[in-house]
Amino acid sequence: MSDTKPHLDLSLYLVTDSTPDILGDKDLCHVVEEAIKGGVTVVQYRDKHADTGQLITTAKRLHVITKRYGVPLLINDRLDVCLAAGTEGVHIGQEDVKIEDAKRALPANAIIGMTASSVDEAEAAINGGADYLGIGTMFATPTKKDTKSIIGTRGTQEILSRCQTGTQHSVGCVAIGSINATNVQRVLHQSTARGNRLNGVAVVSAIVAASNPKDAATELAKLVKSAYDTFYVSTPPNVQAATTTDTILRQIPAIIEKHVASSVLSHNMTNTVVQNFAANVCLATGASPIMSTNGAEAPDLAKLGGGLVINMGTITPDIMNAYQAGVRAYNAVGNPVLLDPVGGGATMVRRTAIQTLLRAGFYDVIKGNEGEIGAVLGTSATQQRGVDSGPSTSDVQAKATMVKLLAQRERCIVLMTGATDFLSDGERTLAISNGSSLLGKVTGSGCALGSVIVSYLALQKGTDKLVAALAGILHYELAAERAAKQSSCRGPGSFIPTFLDELYLLGQDVKNLDLLANAEVELV
Repeated sequence: MSDTKPHLDLSLYLVTDSTPDILGDKDLCHVVEEAIKGGVTVVQYRDKHADTGQLITTAKRLHVITKRYGVPLLINDRLDVCLAAGTEGVHIGQEDVKIEDAKRALPANAIIGMTASSVDEAEAAINGGADYLGIGTMFATPTKKDTKSIIGTRGTQEILSRCQTGTQHSVGCVAIGSINATNVQRVLHQSTARGNRLNGVAVVSAIVAASNPKDAATELAKLVKSAYDTFYVSTPPNVQAATTTDTILRQIPAIIEKHVASSVLSHNMTNTVVQNFAANVCLATGASPIMSTNGAEAPDLAKLGGGLVINMGTITPDIMNAYQAGVRAYNAVGNPVLLDPVGGGATMVRRTAIQTLLRAGFYDVIKGNEGEIGAVLGTSATQQRGVDSGPSTSDVQAKATMVKLLAQRERCIVLMTGATDFLSDGERTLAISNGSSLLGKVTGSGCALGSVIVSYLALQKGTDKLVAALAGILHYELAAERAAKQSSCRGPGSFIPTFLDELYLLGQDVKNLDLLANAEVELV
């Protein structure tokens, strides 16, 4: 017998479930064959309730099908069933048979996968000779009642960052736990760490419970293959990132000119205090605002090509449900979402809300003042009084490090606002010193900036997100500078109408502006 292990393509890994709640009255063998036709690349037969004879009989029937398509069949936990049915290997959990016992009992060419929910478990599995890791549980799932821990994308990221795993190494990794068509792409994106990616995802209900397993598998396979083209930190695979301030800034005027003529949708799930001001700002910059916290209409609005702002200024249980529905809807179509964790460090309710929203989906941009960014990062020791950041004790380098670390952890763009703004995608970090102190005297000025930025990202979808965000920031802050210099501006009250005028006028006159001379932007 050859010692060569079968080829293992982990991109779409099916775990079966024979319970009536999931399988229904469908024939398991039919479901598996249809799923393979749709693109499933590995099948794991899992049944915790059948007796040994029934397990062997079903495994043999399944193996006839999987061999026909050249897809490995693995047995969950039961070495005896694997040997009796002659399948390609097993998958074992932490409470199942030890990997050294499995290696002794099975042929040399048998595939052995192991479940890992922590770095220690992953390292032990790799050192023991596992061929791949099943990392999870990603999200809470009804198909596995004995779930030990929910680790999410952040826990998966930690395992990938600290273990020799991923596509660059010999041990492959799949994530498992309530992964489906609505979240598979952002799971693959957000789990990436230090160049190590998941090799694929394991799914159960998304295929087994589907009325048409082939169609469900086809959709999932397509989403897995296109995930890294749809979700990316700053630049998609086919776009070269600009790496100097000069090359970045030279792109800005054309982006602003395009935006002012666009009427691109800016969907704001924002607090009631700033809705009118934010809507007027959007209109003045060329965007088309809608101020709706109705989660039920988010799927329809998400299809219109705009972006979504999630603004935590108003937090209630109903609004939190709407926020999560909105994020899911925009993630599902790959349109940008900006999270503004207003007052994130002020109360336990808000700190908890941040964690809930981070688990709910992917954000292209996280924007906040120093206290809010610290609350998201989990490093803030300062008690916020409200939406104000409070006095800063951090120097330039410390602020730049904060936004860079958060951008790397959440795999998105991060903006920290202040007298100097810091914008980062985890690789490039910009310090932006434009704007006016009067912005800090106007309620909702930071919230309105988020509304502008997300519309710029929506219009520039498929390009460099960092550059698109910077264009929105400069449109906003250069207009604020111009407004503050007008004779009609005597303080915060007169600043607002003058600022709205200058937002509009800057857009109309952008061709004649020496933007490179006026923009105070540097890489740090």
